[in-house]
Amino acid sequence: MEEKNLNFDEVIERKNTDCLKYDFAVKRGKPENVLPLWVADMDFKTSSIILDKIKERVEHGIFGYTEIGESYFDSVYEWFKKRHNWEISRKWLVKTPGVVFALAMAVKAYTEKDDRILIQQPVYYPFSEVIADNGRNIVSNDLVYRNDGKYHIDFEDFENKIIQNNVKLFILCSPHNPVGRVWKREELIKMGEICLKHNVIVVSDEIHSDFVFGDNKHFVFAGLKKEFEDISVICTSPAKTFNLAGLQISNIFIPNSNLRYKFKKEIYGAGYSQLNTIGLTACEAAYRYGGVWYEKMLEYVGKNILFVKEYLQSELPQIKMIDIEGTYLVWLDFKELGLSEKERENLIVNKAGLWLDSGAIFGKCGEGFERINVACPKITLKKALDKLKTAVKRG
Repeated sequence: MEEKNLNFDEVIERKNTDCLKYDFAVKRGKPENVLPLWVADMDFKTSSIILDKIKERVEHGIFGYTEIGESYFDSVYEWFKKRHNWEISRKWLVKTPGVVFALAMAVKAYTEKDDRILIQQPVYYPFSEVIADNGRNIVSNDLVYRNDGKYHIDFEDFENKIIQNNVKLFILCSPHNPVGRVWKREELIKMGEICLKHNVIVVSDEIHSDFVFGDNKHFVFAGLKKEFEDISVICTSPAKTFNLAGLQISNIFIPNSNLRYKFKKEIYGAGYSQLNTIGLTACEAAYRYGGVWYEKMLEYVGKNILFVKEYLQSELPQIKMIDIEGTYLVWLDFKELGLSEKERENLIVNKAGLWLDSGAIFGKCGEGFERINVACPKITLKKALDKLKTAVKRG
């Protein structure tokens, strides 16, 4: 089958499609015509082959309760084996409508009210939400931003936080959103061994695992050591990779049967069973036929990341781009501008007319930073950076 949707320069009108990214600015306190580069979905059409498979399913005309067969599992199995050198077992698989839903189920399954759960801020803000909203307490092993332009793990603090707070659950972000780290094998193993030592379950959000650049390599946490399988909940989805977030499909892998039982019990307790029929169709098609689209998209996004870096260096040196190893979400350091949180928000939203994600929502250590989504046509990205440059120069 031939892939037809490879023009990533095409600007697609998303307004008036009930699009969270474009149509809800006013409801979220932003000007109506703000240019949005915040939420993590792409402005690219997904693979034409995925669309064809969805159309075939739609033309059947019946959308009853749907389960997966061997074909679905085989497509997922082959993707992870080929792309990440990780072989999964069918019995490990639990399907959920999203990774954040899975995180919430894990919090409920493996901890009790008032327990403390470890995260590494600045980190994807729903981590904090699913902890707090379920009556648990957040403990952060804050990442350390060093002179090499990258964030690092303070392993001594990591272990101390576990011991001092009797931590039972660690939510890992791998690759890390928003700081763009793709954790090295030795970093993951060191965290894993500490968690083994202290009987800590690791829920690893690996939704951005297909977005890795340069010589970096993503390692599935559970695949690093056999012992890690017993403490792992691996959260994956085609949603980011193929721009399918609205179809609500995630694949969660839990090798330990006891952990899997507890997780599934929480899902049943929430009254959830079969997933979105079209989401299941799209997932299988993506992993079976979407490789060409994915590789071309990844190349395009990689060039966008390089464009942002070069633009800032030449036109806006006051704003520093943190070296990015993975994801399509770029972390920008605005601190040299010397602005308060309120002043920076005014600069970006009202003066530049942009909608980014303020670093403060990722944790207190994210203050002074902004997250920008670069998975869009280059012309859109250039427009955004030009608007930011004009606003900074005008002051």
